[in-house]
Amino acid sequence: MPTFSHDGLDFAYLDERPSEGAGEPIVLIHGFASTKEINWVGPGWVSTLTRAGRRVIAMDNRGHGASVKLYEQDAYDPWIMAGDVLALMSHLGLPRFDVMGYSMGGRIGACVALTAPERVRSLILGGIGIHLVEGAGLPVTVAEALLAPSLDDVTDPMGRTFRAFAEQTKSDRQALAACIYGSRRTLTREEVGRIQAPTLIAIGTRDAVSGAARPLAALIPGAEVLDIPDREHMLAVGDKVFKQAALAFLDARP
Repeated sequence: MPTFSHDGLDFAYLDERPSEGAGEPIVLIHGFASTKEINWVGPGWVSTLTRAGRRVIAMDNRGHGASVKLYEQDAYDPWIMAGDVLALMSHLGLPRFDVMGYSMGGRIGACVALTAPERVRSLILGGIGIHLVEGAGLPVTVAEALLAPSLDDVTDPMGRTFRAFAEQTKSDRQALAACIYGSRRTLTREEVGRIQAPTLIAIGTRDAVSGAARPLAALIPGAEVLDIPDREHMLAVGDKVFKQAALAFLDARP
């Protein structure tokens, strides 16, 4: 597994290319408590995109997977995590690329698009709607659940879901808790209004986590909305309707 260093921190990433040609690059940014494999390889995104002729780059965000684990809350500000993504793309010598993020990864992706608008060809925000500006990410009860002595001590339903998932994936629960607190950062309406990249917002119709898509789309000039039919937050990411729409959206870019 390749790694690169940024600000003295080590990050694991994948870089998959199509069977023929160099491929237009797209960077995939996973959600909270996930990894590049769980969010993108397992659900078939990497294979779908490479078969479509794309070069796919994805890394484990700080605190996740095989990347560096940090325990200071301030280290997980989405703007800082956006800097990790941009550093990886510079490390690979890629000046311009598409961006797709899911849930927390969408929050980071929006920060990438605002930090380096000249580098972002298009932006796909999956599993994140108006909570990008009106919500601060997952509730602190999830962090409390991650730090509880055991799963049996957790009564909050969402907290139990993430605690069980973290145990299943053998994640560093202390680092994830710091990420919950540190990434609880909204963007302003004015900030999202400055997103220049063509944007697709894709959310499951049964998603109770993301916030509605259309209010966010109304703030981003020219943004498009995809309703992923009958999918909740966790299952929407791998949906075939989402994949088909994302490919069509990417193909429509000049």
